[in-house]
Amino acid sequence: MLSGTVIAALVLHYILKGFGMNKVYPDAATALAGIVQNGQTIAVGGFGLCGIPEALIAALRDSGVKELTAISNNAGVDGFGLGQLLTTRQIKKMISSYVGENKEFERQYLAGELALEFTPQGTLAEKLRAGGSGIPAFFTKTGVGTIVAEGKELREFDGQQYVMERSLSADISLVKAYKADKAGNLVYRKTARNFNPNVAMAGKITIAEVEVLVEIGEIDPDDVHTPGIFVHRIVLNDKPEKRIEQRTVRAKKAGD
Repeated sequence: MLSGTVIAALVLHYILKGFGMNKVYPDAATALAGIVQNGQTIAVGGFGLCGIPEALIAALRDSGVKELTAISNNAGVDGFGLGQLLTTRQIKKMISSYVGENKEFERQYLAGELALEFTPQGTLAEKLRAGGSGIPAFFTKTGVGTIVAEGKELREFDGQQYVMERSLSADISLVKAYKADKAGNLVYRKTARNFNPNVAMAGKITIAEVEVLVEIGEIDPDDVHTPGIFVHRIVLNDKPEKRIEQRTVRAKKAGD
């Protein structure tokens, strides 16, 4: 007798097959083709260089689209990650939390060439989660009394001041996962999960770059971090570069 999990997987398989919904694309450029346009808002997963969809970012650079608003915890480093799109001047605005590690980001911002909506890290994560959940706004104490709250609604709850933050959604979300099945169910690996689940939820179209691709039913439902309903396209990149942002080693001692 088939288990409930197997039956559900078979039903989903035949539904996807019947409607011709193939989510797997041969490469990153093909996955972006026909959906990326000038002036879009793009949300990108990752924290520093950990868990970034590097192949999709490179393909976005090569697409030549410009005037982008990029939502991401940070902007990579000079010449890698989202830093590539700063070098080519394809980003006009960043909605970010951490803006260090990138000299070109700093140069463009100080020169008035790049707009920045500075957002506390936890607030950024919640803005994306809320956007993916259909919640238009929420109140938080984070940022009250600082420049983060300037121009935003303040409200008192139980004697405490809170600032209203609008949620975030994106035309396209680019995420990195360790494993996916062909229905788009995603599994992240350790700290590479970071912002990726929230970014995946917030995209009108979400593209996942993965290292391992398996058949539907091969991932235990309890292991799924992002359900396939949030994922529209999948790209296999089984040999990611995975750069180390800052590599520090101890000095070699005599006898080592």
